[in-house]
Amino acid sequence: MLRSLLPGYTWRKEEQGKVLYLTFDDGPIPEVTPWVLEQLAQYKAKATFFAVGENLVKHRDVAEQVVAQGHRLANHTHNHLRGWETSLNSYLDNVQRCQDELQHLNLSVGQNNLFRPPYGRITLKQAAALRPDYELVMWDVLTNDYDRSLKPEKCLRESIRCTQSGSIIVFHDSLKAQRNMQYALPRFLDHFTAQGYTFQIL
Repeated sequence: MLRSLLPGYTWRKEEQGKVLYLTFDDGPIPEVTPWVLEQLAQYKAKATFFAVGENLVKHRDVAEQVVAQGHRLANHTHNHLRGWETSLNSYLDNVQRCQDELQHLNLSVGQNNLFRPPYGRITLKQAAALRPDYELVMWDVLTNDYDRSLKPEKCLRESIRCTQSGSIIVFHDSLKAQRNMQYALPRFLDHFTAQGYTFQIL
C-alpha cells in the first residue's frame, strides 16, 4: 500500500533471474564496515553502501576500501537528517554536502545518482526537489538489525522470509546494528547463495 501511495521511488527491482540487492546504511565506519566487506568477498557479493557524509570525512580510508572492492557508495545525507523534521532548504543543502564529499573523494557515484532518506522519512517537497537529480531508493526488506530488542535469530528468519528475487535489502554498517547484523549477514548470504542467487549493486 505504501509503495502505491508513494510512486517515483525505487522499492525493489523487477528481475527475471535470481538477483538480490544488498544495501548498507549509515557507515562507513572502521569498527564495522571492513568486516562487512570481508563477508561480501567470501560470497563474491556486491552491495550498495548509503553513506553518511560526515563518516566519509572521518573515515576516508574505509570509503576507499568499499569502492576498491567493487561496491557502490551512495548518498544518505551528510548528518543523517530526519526529513520530516528538517526544512526544505536545510535538507537539500545537507544532501549536497554528502554529494560533495562523494565527489571530493573522486569516487564514482554512477550515472544515476542514488539517494536514500534516513529513516525512510522525506517530505513530498523534499522528494520532488531531489527527484530530477537522484534516484530515490527505498527497500522492500528491512532487516531491523538496528533494533537491540530483536533477537538475532529472528532478524535473520524474518529477513529471509521477506526476500524474493529483485528485493532491495537494508542492513546497517553501524555500531547500533552490529550484533544483529554480524549474526544475520553471513547466514543470509549463505542461504541465498546456496539457492543460486547473486548479489549486485544497484
